Amino acid sequence: MTTGQRDSRTAVDKALALLRAFGDEVTTGVGVSELARRTELSKSTAFRLLGILERNGAVERAGSNYRLGPMIHDLPTPESAPEIDMLRDVLTPFLSILYEQSRQTVHLAVLQGTDVVYLNKLHGFHRVPSPSRIGGRVPAYCTGIGKAMLAYDPVLIDQVCSSELPAITPHTITDPDKLRRQLARVKEQGIAFDFEEVRRGLNCVAAPVMSPTHTPVAGLSISGPVGKFDPRRWATPLRQISFEASKVYAAQLRARRQRAATTVKTA
Repeated sequence: MTTGQRDSRTAVDKALALLRAFGDEVTTGVGVSELARRTELSKSTAFRLLGILERNGAVERAGSNYRLGPMIHDLPTPESAPEIDMLRDVLTPFLSILYEQSRQTVHLAVLQGTDVVYLNKLHGFHRVPSPSRIGGRVPAYCTGIGKAMLAYDPVLIDQVCSSELPAITPHTITDPDKLRRQLARVKEQGIAFDFEEVRRGLNCVAAPVMSPTHTPVAGLSISGPVGKFDPRRWATPLRQISFEASKVYAAQLRARRQRAATTVKTA
């Protein structure tokens, strides 16, 4: 839009433009000045509309930035791929076991690019506001469940560490060298932690579910409030449950391939 040209967009058009303007930064957040630039709005107009969106839960504050809020995250998601459905069906029982043992919030997620995508979530008794939602995305580098899977992919590690690592909280690891060292320990120990890195007051422990070729296909995690949940205590039980989940996944994968081979032979 050229200088001096009248903006004929309605308020709804402008609000929708703001929501689209977040792009890949829906969880890390964007400043009002940058959102105004991306949408060709004045800063005062952008600020006013963001206030309306915030009051309705469509956006929320993230420090001095804004990010998409709970109303947007709660919208239904489209049907997933058959592979994702299989992972959810096979691994959700293990998620239930984690919940029954810990009574904390538990997650099942996969890695898509450098983001975590949550497939399932069971809420614990002690709820702490969390950026996770079923179908939602969060950067892998600042979450326990993301690091549990990211640690096994050198290409993705290079991609993440060569990019900016925004601080989601004061505890987020933003030093690429420190992140590389931590991911090396995750791969060595088979367990990952997140100490208030994605949300203040929230700690997490996570482990990968492995394929027969020893690459992560998903992750399982337990999250709980600081002071009431010690993630280190759950490292060994979570490793064991993830190991059992990996065995069941491998068996299901073999059965699926055998069925596919039988179908081809009889076709």
